Amino acid sequence: MHRLLRTFTALTALTALGLTAGCSADSGAKGKEKAAAAETGPSSEAAKKAPQSAFWVDPQSAAARQVRQWEQEGRTQDADALKRISEQPMAVWPAGDDPVPDIKAAVDGAAQGDRTAVLVAYNIPHRDCGQHSAGGAQSSDFYRQWIDKFAGTIGDSRAVVVLEPDAIPHIVDGCTPAEYHAERYQLLSQAIQRLKQQPKVKVYLDAGNPGWISEAGKLAEPLKQAGIARADGFSLNVSNFQDDATIKAYGRGLSGIVGGKHFVMDTSRNGKGPLAGDRQDAWCNPPGRGLGTPPTDRTGDALLDAVLWIKRPGDSDGPCRGGPAAGQWWPDYALGLARNAKDA
Repeated sequence: MHRLLRTFTALTALTALGLTAGCSADSGAKGKEKAAAAETGPSSEAAKKAPQSAFWVDPQSAAARQVRQWEQEGRTQDADALKRISEQPMAVWPAGDDPVPDIKAAVDGAAQGDRTAVLVAYNIPHRDCGQHSAGGAQSSDFYRQWIDKFAGTIGDSRAVVVLEPDAIPHIVDGCTPAEYHAERYQLLSQAIQRLKQQPKVKVYLDAGNPGWISEAGKLAEPLKQAGIARADGFSLNVSNFQDDATIKAYGRGLSGIVGGKHFVMDTSRNGKGPLAGDRQDAWCNPPGRGLGTPPTDRTGDALLDAVLWIKRPGDSDGPCRGGPAAGQWWPDYALGLARNAKDA
């Protein structure tokens, strides 16, 4: 993507990267014991110091698999550092045309621990303007069916859904052609309505970040046309690096012009703030970045519903600065984020 990248996690990508090798070594009783221990939640000192979170930690995330692989290889210091990622809750981005398997795994796992799953719906037609994360549903009707499956699989479970990162900002910045705007507004509005039929789902329509659409007022009318009034609020800083104070100030300002709506913010990689220099180049796998504030629903801010790790730390932004394709796990970059963590 041009300024901001949405990535998603596909199980096939993990297999291609060889991360399943670490899991196969844990077969049998020993593997079951490790999996059970992982399901109990964070255990490292870093996680213990983090604000308590109501959100689900995936014991089979790419980071968790990498930790187990490195422990088997004797890379114990690297494995311990990476636990700063693996032991925190992160959003699930269902991949491909069928969202059911990924969502079911998340909501079932969350229910076992009495936690809330964090999910990202990212399949809008004409997604990402044909850039690194291009794709999406092939038609409006297919997208409606996809969202219906997405919502139906959540069922009565608790979930936070971040709806279509970039979809509104790409209308505002002109990247999405004008002939698709009406369709997009309608699909987003219908998606909010469908998701809110599930009794324990909170929906946050994405609104970009302060470094992208600097004038929050430009987002007000597009958000309203997309049905923000029926959503629980909006999301900010997904996959970006703006610091906490900047995001909060921007969120309060935007809230004031969209009916007092609440917001959530992505702090997965903003511990060192954005990379200085040209914004055109700063969003894609920038060096020297670090993990930000750990996820929590205890924000102390009446408008900020949650701090989340929506972008999964360690997933590449795209083939820039030596990275793999967008959405693929990049352990070296993940390790850098962990070592540069805000609380390190």
